[in-house]
Amino acid sequence: MQQAIWQSMCDEAREASVQQPLMASFFHANILYHKGFTAAISFYLANKLGSKTVPAMQIQQVFHEALQSDAKLVESMLADLVAYRERDPVCDQYIIPFLYHKGFHAVQGYRIAHWLYQQGRRTLAAYFQSQISALLDMDIHPAAVLGGGLMVDHATGVVIGETTIIEENVSMLHAVTLGGSGNESGVQRHPTIRRGVLLSAGSKILGPVDVGEGAKIGAGSIVLEDVPAHATVVGVPARIVARASASSPQPSFDMDHRVDVSTP
Repeated sequence: MQQAIWQSMCDEAREASVQQPLMASFFHANILYHKGFTAAISFYLANKLGSKTVPAMQIQQVFHEALQSDAKLVESMLADLVAYRERDPVCDQYIIPFLYHKGFHAVQGYRIAHWLYQQGRRTLAAYFQSQISALLDMDIHPAAVLGGGLMVDHATGVVIGETTIIEENVSMLHAVTLGGSGNESGVQRHPTIRRGVLLSAGSKILGPVDVGEGAKIGAGSIVLEDVPAHATVVGVPARIVARASASSPQPSFDMDHRVDVSTP
């Protein structure tokens, strides 16, 4: 899969260079110059997250080390890229999220920070968290567990707490908070988001609640209790307004804008 996606990205970059010659050097530096996906993403994200005191070249070496040592990191990054291509109507090319979508950039930076956190290199992981928050306006604790196929559209104002668990193929919009309620006790203080969940813009899931597989959370909703699988919940506090069968196909991300949040 990696080689096929990379070949598509190179083809897209060459075509874009022809269509917009002014950006030819941009496409060359960030995609066409590199031998593969891991080299390209290491270079691109390092230049986004670097600073005067922590140069991009050193960060690029950290990315390279992480991606070489853990194949699952690359699999998750590619799954995220595919998620944008398949679920976001504006992404008809792989290079669009790779080059332009800060939600994609923030999540990939988090993935490296999570790897560092697991390696006991928590100071550097905290640096990445801080840079991602300051530059990309997403605050993801490096201890959180995020599955592959995660798509975060727009991304501004997203907060994901320390003990959050997000399973595969989850979609979310901007200003989503996966946080604590301030009242819970125990190790698990943040939400668990199951496979295929859709979190609409501005939704807040607080405390150690479980959002079931395939559920949809309406825009602006505040979720304080567990959500059954394949249910749609809306409101403050959130309440169930619809249920779908387990066999219902996952909606494209554009469905997020059509969740009915009116009072039933």
